[in-house]
Amino acid sequence: MIWFIKNSVTRKNLMALTGLFLSFFLIIHLAGNLQLLLPETTAKLQYNSYSQFLGGNPMVIAVSFVLYACIILHSLDAIYLAVKRKKANGVSYSKDRRGRASTWYSRHMMALGIIVFVFLVIHFKDYWYKYKFGDLPLDENGNKDLYTLVMVSFEQLWYVVLYVIAIIALGYHLLHGVFSAHRTIGLYHPVYNKIIRILGITFAVVITIGYIIIPVFIYINHQT
Repeated sequence: MIWFIKNSVTRKNLMALTGLFLSFFLIIHLAGNLQLLLPETTAKLQYNSYSQFLGGNPMVIAVSFVLYACIILHSLDAIYLAVKRKKANGVSYSKDRRGRASTWYSRHMMALGIIVFVFLVIHFKDYWYKYKFGDLPLDENGNKDLYTLVMVSFEQLWYVVLYVIAIIALGYHLLHGVFSAHRTIGLYHPVYNKIIRILGITFAVVITIGYIIIPVFIYINHQT
């Protein structure tokens, strides 16, 4: 057990695998959230029904525990490896000469990750906690009205700005993380190296734009 905790290679592989799982979850979560862009009446009933299904399906609940574990493990591994790297180098990675050969977001993965993690805490508090333990009203189908809760939050400019900043940080985190994760687990070869990089960039851009469109569209739509 001690060997596992202190072995950097094992910890990097674990961080890569949890990161890839979280990336896959982002796709599923975005697909569900895009329902918010439907016409109001349809979106409300459909989104609330979707949320009820996720909250009551045993398989989804089991996967959600894996998700929570991945978030925690990914965060702890990142902190552990960053501290160990700093001790080994004796100088900040962002200030040494390697910065000349790397992108700024690859040198600040920890800072970007912290922004995303703080946002996740706020996100869970505002939606997951209130949905699970709050006293939400029911819609006409008898499902908890999560849709209205989301609409109210995205009517506030400060919350939309916070959301957009966090998603941009997530996008840059993915821009480096997806490619780096594939390389860490051994999927690194000159033949398909460029393909993985292009797919990683495409994934980061699509996820970033997809998530940003939702709160911005809702905010603008409710101002008219």
